[in-house]
Amino acid sequence: MTIETKALKSVLISGGTGFVGAAIARAIAEKYPKCSITVIDLNSPGPIHILPNGVAFIQADITLIDDVSKIIQEVKPEIVIHTAGIVPPLSERFGRRLEQHVRTTNIEGTRNMLEASKLAGVEGFIYTSSCCVVTDDMRMPYRNIDEQWPTSHSSSLIYGESKAAAEAIVLEASSSTMATCSLRPSVLCGPGDCQLVPAIHACIARGETPFIIGDGLNLWDVTYVTNVADAHVLAAENLVSSKTAAGEAFFIQNNEPITFRDFCLAIWAHFGHNPPFEIHIPRGVASFAGFVSECLTWVTGTPRALSRGSVGDACSVRYASGEKARRILGYEARVGMEDAVRLSCEVRQPTKMLSFVSSFDIHSETRILLVVLGSNYLPN
Repeated sequence: MTIETKALKSVLISGGTGFVGAAIARAIAEKYPKCSITVIDLNSPGPIHILPNGVAFIQADITLIDDVSKIIQEVKPEIVIHTAGIVPPLSERFGRRLEQHVRTTNIEGTRNMLEASKLAGVEGFIYTSSCCVVTDDMRMPYRNIDEQWPTSHSSSLIYGESKAAAEAIVLEASSSTMATCSLRPSVLCGPGDCQLVPAIHACIARGETPFIIGDGLNLWDVTYVTNVADAHVLAAENLVSSKTAAGEAFFIQNNEPITFRDFCLAIWAHFGHNPPFEIHIPRGVASFAGFVSECLTWVTGTPRALSRGSVGDACSVRYASGEKARRILGYEARVGMEDAVRLSCEVRQPTKMLSFVSSFDIHSETRILLVVLGSNYLPN
């Protein structure tokens, strides 16, 4: 039996001026032009992540419960989509220096949004979680994992810990009066991406494209941003209709696992570059270089991108099954990986997030340290 999907009438999106939030707003406006859309964010709308005409913007801090409650009470949305949160820069990803800030925003901010939504009579609450609720556990690879995998682990990182804790709060709050669900996107790419593609593209100018840590054959998930936006629209439709997604978490990705090396090669090829040769740096050598880098961080107090954790992250197999999202939400990636790479490269922001790109310089740090260590893995 086919269950009729109700049209969305009113949606509030936290983090709505960001990469994912703005894409969700555009997807909703395209499918439901009569839907009232409100976005709240610390940052005003800008030229990179464009919002549709007619979207209302309210500046707000999700860590301030009174402000959040007032806004949601006034807007009274049918659906709240909570995308706001902090993703630590790569140089801080494997440390604990930002732990309190990350936990306050990602956990307490989510709790505030959830409680305010409940009090305002919101019908459905969707949390933009992350695959990192599982894959930030650095002990083991993840091959085609599904939502049955536990999110509690002792070897995680602050981002994954915070997202897992927030997700648990959201799913436990699902009820007959306010249905909740959680979406777990993988690493994202697309127009307006200021992190992944610019960082990989920057390797060309630095002469780093020949370097491969490990065998380079580890599969991982990448998701095009409009596919993630589509998944949020499907989840919203579900929570105001059949509610079969209530209390559930879903991995969201392109469902086309690709080796990290092949992904990089595809991006470089788009810009007319092919590495002239390849140098494999054994994982053990890179891990030792990571240890040396950690020591330098401890001595200088300046966080560095290279660490034993970042080496393990770069060499690990990380991809998930999309079967549950397909079965319950009806999610299928509309933009495939070939088009995702092309579209991501055609619209770049080369001057944005330069501090992130410089912090992403894993291979150059590895190369420098290998020289210091007297390695013979480098060409003369």
